[in-house]
Amino acid sequence: MSAETGQWQKWRRVGLVLLMSAMAACSRTGPSTSAIVAPADEAVVVASFNFPESVILAELYAQALEEVGVAVARQGEVGPRELMAPALEQGLVDLVPEYLGSALAYLDPSSAGVSLDAEAASRRLGEILDARGVVVLDHAPAQNQNGFVVTTETAARFGLSVVSDLAPVAGELVFVGPPECRDRPFCLPGLRTTYGLEFQSFLPLDSGGRQTRAALTGGDADVGLLFITDGHLATGDFVLLDDDRGLQPAENVVPLVRRSAVERWGDVLVDRLGAVSAALTTRKLTEMNAAVDIGGDSPAEVAADWLDDQGLHAE
Repeated sequence: MSAETGQWQKWRRVGLVLLMSAMAACSRTGPSTSAIVAPADEAVVVASFNFPESVILAELYAQALEEVGVAVARQGEVGPRELMAPALEQGLVDLVPEYLGSALAYLDPSSAGVSLDAEAASRRLGEILDARGVVVLDHAPAQNQNGFVVTTETAARFGLSVVSDLAPVAGELVFVGPPECRDRPFCLPGLRTTYGLEFQSFLPLDSGGRQTRAALTGGDADVGLLFITDGHLATGDFVLLDDDRGLQPAENVVPLVRRSAVERWGDVLVDRLGAVSAALTTRKLTEMNAAVDIGGDSPAEVAADWLDDQGLHAE
């Protein structure tokens, strides 16, 4: 068994256990993860990760497909990649908005170098997923990398503008991020190996969301992981530290879809998702995030407005 296969099988087993646990717990713990429900046979099951941008992207895909007559079942927020990857492999979901670099690093950690280039990452991801019945469609210009953020006050206090500026003071600082940050190569392990950063402690909260922002502004943490398309980064409350040693890979948004769904719907599905990808930019993605997270609009409303603005409503 290759190292790549062994890594995948390990995480597949872990993911399936987590997936079953999440399904069992869903009715007791609320909507943080979704129980997988059986759709109509022809429907494309669209799912998202457990953070708002992914929900917006899933809604873009769902509405765009519905506009051209593709039957869609919205699965909602399945959870992190450790849940989503086995759900996609097992055919429990059909279509997921992913990010090239992170998806590739999850499936093949040895590909860290190639994942820095979007085209190479897409090709390699396609090679890996082909045997698992998953097709990598065209990626968007839009990308959303991990960003390491401090408040403006913390930046001024320690003279921080780039990630490497943290090296002399990291031992005094608390880092906040999602629980999986402990093991993700582009989060704490990458900060350790690429920048030599060892923080005083790690506070596990949400995936670049309101809990992380509250911990930073409330003084419970000093450095946090937010996504570079977070609309709050334009408010003046935070400083996004420049990734001066290039830890983060290309993270272009990319639809991953089960081959069986492509075979059911053919070019109408592929072409429609390709049109969405071609029109999606980082700036527009940031604006949609702000409309939901700051403006209070629903992902469905924001997706509908964007499709209208791009002329992607079916005639």
